[in-house]
Amino acid sequence: MFEYIKGKVTYISPYYIVIETNQIGYQIAVANPFRYSAYLEDEVTVYLHQVIRDDAHVLYGFSNLDEKQLFLKLISVSGIGPKSGLAIMALDDHSGLVQAIESEDAKYLTKFPGVGKKTAQQMILDLQGKLDELEITGEPREISVTQDDLFANVDDTSFNEAIEALKALGYSEREIKRVKPELETMTGHATDEILRHGLKLLMKK
Repeated sequence: MFEYIKGKVTYISPYYIVIETNQIGYQIAVANPFRYSAYLEDEVTVYLHQVIRDDAHVLYGFSNLDEKQLFLKLISVSGIGPKSGLAIMALDDHSGLVQAIESEDAKYLTKFPGVGKKTAQQMILDLQGKLDELEITGEPREISVTQDDLFANVDDTSFNEAIEALKALGYSEREIKRVKPELETMTGHATDEILRHGLKLLMKK
């Protein structure tokens, strides 16, 4: 079982990152691959969880041990698989997630892709009172859009990458269509910022 990997980030896609160590590139699924854009070609440490299926061996990556432990607790809930777990963690507001569980806010939880009412209730039942030991942080970073931005087009590459990342997390075309107009105003913003803002908008809809 892998605990962590330390190596150079060599590739970033909407679905995963690649970390090279000892001349081997490891494909690692992470909640927001573009979070690593600032570290491209730099050395990072990523904590790992391996999932072995009949058709694939998949590595899931996290920036610290508390994120990894949160992921493990999420996928311990019936109805939440690794993909859904990553989608839940992609939103930076992990403290908001814990608050929703503790306050039994099933409506908030069903806004995550792949989480229906039954699964949301199961999350509350299984995780309530069990996340206190984790150092959950992460107030979502505010992304500001100026008046000038409203009359300009966002860089096609950054916008398209962000849309693909939302699809990779499991959001439907219908859900993404609702937030596209506002994301298209974010000219000059990096893919990571557009994606973060898109996630925040989807949680408000």
